[in-house]
Amino acid sequence: MSKKDFPKIHFYDQDFVDIYDKTWNWLSDSWIDPKTNEVSPDGFFIHQNDGRLIIDQAESIFSTFFLVYSNKNYTAETNLDFFYGKQEANGAIRWRYDLKSGAPIVDSENPEGIGLPLYAWAEFNLYHKLANKRRVKEVMPVLVNYMNWIDQNFKKENGLYSVPAKACGLENSPRSGTFYPIDFNACMAINALNMSSLGDILNDKELSFQYKRMYFSLKTRINSLMWNSETGFYNDLDENENQLPQKTIAGFWPLLAEIPNADKADTLIAHLSNPATFGTEHPFPTLSADHPEFSENGEGYRGSVFPTMNFVIIKGLEKYQRYDLARECAIRHLYFILEGLQPADGSKGDLYEAYLPCKEGFATKSDDSSFPRKHCMITIGLSTIALMIENVIGLSISLPRKTVDWIIPNLEIMGIEKLSLKRNLITILSHKTPRGWGIQMESEKLYYFTINILDQKKKTLPIPSGKCSMLIDKL
Repeated sequence: MSKKDFPKIHFYDQDFVDIYDKTWNWLSDSWIDPKTNEVSPDGFFIHQNDGRLIIDQAESIFSTFFLVYSNKNYTAETNLDFFYGKQEANGAIRWRYDLKSGAPIVDSENPEGIGLPLYAWAEFNLYHKLANKRRVKEVMPVLVNYMNWIDQNFKKENGLYSVPAKACGLENSPRSGTFYPIDFNACMAINALNMSSLGDILNDKELSFQYKRMYFSLKTRINSLMWNSETGFYNDLDENENQLPQKTIAGFWPLLAEIPNADKADTLIAHLSNPATFGTEHPFPTLSADHPEFSENGEGYRGSVFPTMNFVIIKGLEKYQRYDLARECAIRHLYFILEGLQPADGSKGDLYEAYLPCKEGFATKSDDSSFPRKHCMITIGLSTIALMIENVIGLSISLPRKTVDWIIPNLEIMGIEKLSLKRNLITILSHKTPRGWGIQMESEKLYYFTINILDQKKKTLPIPSGKCSMLIDKL
């Protein structure tokens, strides 16, 4: 597969362009055919562990957010469809499977194999990037049955959900006593909100109203029971609904769920710039820096920086129009990923599952020599592809609406070339001309382009087929 098949990005820092290109080139190594154990474009996007091919729910969901930009060289839906095909009669879908045998992987700490419920979030994003309404109609019964299973098995009388802390993925995070995890409940709110939006796409008003009501019910309970006004943070609860003191990265999931009001959001977001809590040099550690178990070596989820959670937080910042902070943090995060790939001491680097919070390099875990996974393409693409396109360059695309929004925080040479928008290749580039800064565009079909420059100029224009250009000063 040649590099020219993928959309090409332009950016003033060539290292960012190089790591973007390398990610696409290296992705093929993670696509495995379970029948042959060989690399195959017709296989599944997985990681290997102890000789087993493991397909993971969270990784599969998150991978869709960057695979949608592959110009269909990789199918973003393949892994999700594997999980849907495993749905049981009661609606259950387990969090991990052995790809070869198809058997679910569960253990005593998570006997039901429940994972973070984010399928509807992924499907809503797929719809806007692929414009496949038929798919929404086909997967909706699966998603409804899955939500019903969670309701029947994990919802308590107070309206919150109780699942094992392990189900949330923060493996060794100091969350003992957690009965109502903040991240799982926020994810249920995210899923409910996106289920409502999928109902709107299908013009199913009853379905849309059902899940919107579920969302607002959860939002109210999370704000009333899990928000701590003294610390300005969302906390896990114990069995008696008492807030637990530790501040973990899980407390930022409510941003993506649009749960805090403006004042709460400002207070919560302030932690991301506070070096005493989550404002470490490499944003963002998985445990607050003022916690006694915080480790500058990472120690798994006791301080390590994970691309997955950075993606969640940066997308949460977007919900509150904090585009400048989102971009700044994305760029800082990418520089640390670059340092890991090309260490200053000249040693051989790689792309890692987790990084150090206070300096360059990969995180460690004293009791696990296999941590962090190297060449961890299944989540690293969130940073090197999705954040690169959406937050560093600043493009937001919706195929059903035929819209491209471009937020330009400062005038630089950047853009994207030959991005496939459903049988429509588009190119959008900013460049310096003798007459000032201009934008050059090329498209095969009409679409609507909204440009927001420095929060000072905002304009929506119909972009015709063919080539065209505009001067920013003339807008």
